[in-house]
Amino acid sequence: MLFRVYDAVSEEDVDSAIASLRALESLPSVLSWRVERSSDTRKGRVIVEDASFASEADFAAFRSEPAHIAVGNTMSRVSDWLTGDYGA
Repeated sequence: MLFRVYDAVSEEDVDSAIASLRALESLPSVLSWRVERSSDTRKGRVIVEDASFASEADFAAFRSEPAHIAVGNTMSRVSDWLTGDYGA
């Protein structure tokens, strides 16, 4: 997933958003999880999230987790995003 942070969002709020995303790694359905800030700033500030799940059921469980929903609400206030979900 790519999050394009809105220009008016403070650096403090970006750091907080990254920390919130990284905290989702501890959810039981997550197989692998990485959240980084893009080093390419030509299109603005972008946060990159790369996640893997063992199964479609695990992914569905993750999406319904209250912690994921809360972080999703936060991210919708600070960014637009592009997502690409696929199965193995």
